[in-house]
Amino acid sequence: MADETEEMSAEEAAMMAEWENMADDAGDDSSDTANSSNDDDDFLAANPEDIGDDTTDARILNQDEIDSLLGFDDDDDGSQKSGVMALINSALVNYERLPMLDIVFDRLVRLMSTSLRNLTSDNVEVSLDQVSTVRFGDYMNSIPLPAMLAMFKAEEWDNNGLMVVDSALIYSVVDVLLGGRKGTPAIRVEGRPYTTIETRLIERMSAVVLADLSSAFDPLSPVNFSLDRMETNPRFATLTQSSNACVLARLRVDMGDRGGRVEILIPYATLEPIRELLLQMFMGEKFGRDSIWETHLTNELYGTDVALQAMLGEKVLPLDEILNWDIGSTVVFNTRPGDRVEVRCGDFPMFNATMGQKQDNLAMKINTYIKPPMEETS
Repeated sequence: MADETEEMSAEEAAMMAEWENMADDAGDDSSDTANSSNDDDDFLAANPEDIGDDTTDARILNQDEIDSLLGFDDDDDGSQKSGVMALINSALVNYERLPMLDIVFDRLVRLMSTSLRNLTSDNVEVSLDQVSTVRFGDYMNSIPLPAMLAMFKAEEWDNNGLMVVDSALIYSVVDVLLGGRKGTPAIRVEGRPYTTIETRLIERMSAVVLADLSSAFDPLSPVNFSLDRMETNPRFATLTQSSNACVLARLRVDMGDRGGRVEILIPYATLEPIRELLLQMFMGEKFGRDSIWETHLTNELYGTDVALQAMLGEKVLPLDEILNWDIGSTVVFNTRPGDRVEVRCGDFPMFNATMGQKQDNLAMKINTYIKPPMEETS
C-alpha cells in the first residue's frame, strides 16, 4: 500500500509540473501577441501614410465635416439648411408647392427694377434670392433687428401680409433720396430709433413695392395691396398664429455699392382664394381638361345605340300561382288600348308614350319626359 501511495503522489507531482509548464507557455504567447499588437499600433501611429488598403476606409472626420454633415455651419444665414438639419426642417413645413408664385415673384422683380429706378434716379438691380415656406413664429424670431416691418392688406382677399426692410436697405434708400454721394457706403448709426423722415421715406418705397406686387398678381387675379402701418417691433406685427405656414420671398436690392434686402411674407390663408390658380404649372392651365377630347367623347356618346323597352303592362303575382301555369293559361292586365305606356332604359323610366301602329309595325308616340327622382341628402 505504501508503494502504491508513493507511485500516485509521484504521478500527481509530474502532472502538476506539466500543467505549470503549459500555463507558462500560454502566458508567454499572450504577452508576445500583446507586444506585437502594441508595436503595430505604434508603427501605424508613427507612419499613417503607410497604412494598408484594409484601413484606408476607416477615416476620422474633422470638426468642419461633422458640422457640415449635421447642418450646423457657422456661416449659414438660415435661408438654406443642409445635412441632417435639412431633413429635420423639411418635415416641419410640409405644404403644397405653388408653381405660379415663382412666375409672380419673377414678374415682381422686373417691375421693381423699373419703379425703384424711377424713385431713386439711380441704377437699381433687384434679384430674387429664394421663395420658401416657413412658420410664421419661426420667421418673426429670426428677423435681424433693427428693421422696418410694413403691414399691408389685400383688399379683395380680405387678409394681410408683411414686408420687412432691413437696416442696410433703409439707410441706403435714405442716403440716395436725400442726395448722398455715389460710391460711398451708407453710414449706419446704431442704438437709435428711426426718425420720422426715415420712416416716411421707407413708407414711400413700400407703397411703390406694394403697387408692383399688385401688378404682378394682376394676370392671375386682380388684387390691391394697400399699406396699413409701419412697425419696428416684431411683437406688434402679428398676422396669424405662430404655427401657421407662410410663403417667404427674399429679394436683394443693389444700388451700386449700397443695397439691402426686402422680404415679403404672405400667409397661406391670404392666398387661399386663389390657391387653384397658383397650383397651375403655366398661365391659363385647365388642370388636365381637354376640350377636344370632351367634344369627341360627346359626339361618340350621341352616336351610341341605346335599347328602350316599352312596358305594356306590369303585374305582381305569387310564386305558387306562377308555378301552376300551363300552356294556354291567360294573364289579365289592366292596361287598355288608349292608356299610356312607360318607356324604360334598363331599370330607369324615361318617357310616357302612347301605343299605335305605323306601316304594319307597332309604334310609340312620346308624350312626356319622366324626370329622375331627386336623391335624398341626409
